[in-house]
Amino acid sequence: DSEVNIRKKTFTEVQTERLEQAERTVLIKCPQKLNGKKLLQYLSSHGNINSHFFFENRGVHALIEFSEKDSIASLQDAIGIPSAAEHHVVPFKSRLFTFTLKNTVSQAAEETPLHLSPQSHIPVTELIQKLCHADSISSQMYILLNEYQLTEENIKLRFLACSLVRDFAHAYFPDSTVKPFGSSVNTFGKLGCDVDMFLDFRDTRKHAAKMKKGPFEMEYQMKRLPSERLATQRILSVIGDCLDNFGPGCVNVQKILNARCPLVKFSHQPTGFQCDLSVSNSIAIKSSELLYIYGCLDSRVRALVFSVRCWARVHGLTNSVPGTWITNFSLTMMIMFFLQKRSPPIIPTLDQLKELADEKDKQVIGGYDCSFVSDLSKIKPTKNTETLDVLLGDFFEYFGNFDFRKNSINLRKGKEVNKPESSPLYIWNPFEQDLNISKNVNQPQLEKFVAMARESAWILQKEGKTQRMINKEPWGLAALLIPFGKSNPSKMKNRMKGIGSETIRSLLDSLKLNNANSLQKAVGK
Repeated sequence: DSEVNIRKKTFTEVQTERLEQAERTVLIKCPQKLNGKKLLQYLSSHGNINSHFFFENRGVHALIEFSEKDSIASLQDAIGIPSAAEHHVVPFKSRLFTFTLKNTVSQAAEETPLHLSPQSHIPVTELIQKLCHADSISSQMYILLNEYQLTEENIKLRFLACSLVRDFAHAYFPDSTVKPFGSSVNTFGKLGCDVDMFLDFRDTRKHAAKMKKGPFEMEYQMKRLPSERLATQRILSVIGDCLDNFGPGCVNVQKILNARCPLVKFSHQPTGFQCDLSVSNSIAIKSSELLYIYGCLDSRVRALVFSVRCWARVHGLTNSVPGTWITNFSLTMMIMFFLQKRSPPIIPTLDQLKELADEKDKQVIGGYDCSFVSDLSKIKPTKNTETLDVLLGDFFEYFGNFDFRKNSINLRKGKEVNKPESSPLYIWNPFEQDLNISKNVNQPQLEKFVAMARESAWILQKEGKTQRMINKEPWGLAALLIPFGKSNPSKMKNRMKGIGSETIRSLLDSLKLNNANSLQKAVGK
């Protein structure tokens, strides 16, 4: 039920609530032999604890969320500076603490087993075994979703990482906030994904209204720079130096200031996250909110996205390193487009969401209209009742036969439109309408995607679940998560044995593969 309640809130409400929670939170590296109850009992002497959990990250850590912010100040008053025997310390007092036992012998006897919250997902091999025990492809897809999606605890840890970076930014910019965007907040993040965060100065604009009162025009004297880009680079350079020089547990800090979107990359050891910090990118936030809305509208949306993304990763169609392959964002947009194209549609187009927007939803960013409804209750639920079994097979069928040479994918309209230029894959940026979000994808990668989609559609259509279960072979989604040809190189040949030539012809027809050149034709040269 709490899941349902969380889902009904607007994106901004959820963000605001979680950022506020993070400000009341501390992270403690715990002693090796720990009595969890005793630790919580001691911490409660500083104030009421709202929630807590323990997790493993090179030692046991505890995340403690107090009810009141004052409790942190009370705890900090009781905490000492580390002794500088071997190293000299930078005296920055953060909300990261280390607890050790004073009297290890007597207290070790009281050690109690702790429940540790997992912060990473199970390996694919283990996942495949779990999927084989399910009773349908839909069940398999929900099992995968439950194993891979961000947990409540992991989300809290992500917001805490942002809040700890904000403490540094505050030294220079007291009104600033640091907020996560992208997969940490759009409902499609999987355990282990990076934390994209941005430094936001928007709260400073609230002062504009106050200036109008009184007889004087009043404004701050501020340093003026020739471009916004230069200001962004300067700010990130200084914050990056701060994290590098003073941030406890901030390691491998890289300043990538000449990128299209300047950023600072770093590893945050206390939480175990890889982080990317940039300066306010309003359009990236709108994309996060749009995906948040789609993810909340229907449970099938997230189940399909997680399954297809996992499939793409297994087959090397996506990669964590930037390159010429399809990104997770592009792949997610392709899935959204596919769901808009169902009859009846499972999710609305962006233009339909824009029509539902009211005055407070209106937003123009850099000349682009980014308005769409934020209140989920204004969006009518879909009347589509298709199962995930059908949707997964049809997704592969649809894109296995999509005319990529001629058509582009447009989520505003929810229909294919002629390609404005010759990129192999053209997906319109939902907000910056003159940009192709998949411009990086080259022809061989697109051809590989189409071939894999066709192979997967074939497997789902033709392989009998019962027979595969009797043979104790992976079936359904599990069969798609084994690299084709690797598990059994002769599988493809064996599959053709014993099938009459008529059957083969009809199978090929069903995938429009009867023309040997159709793959080349579909994706162009």
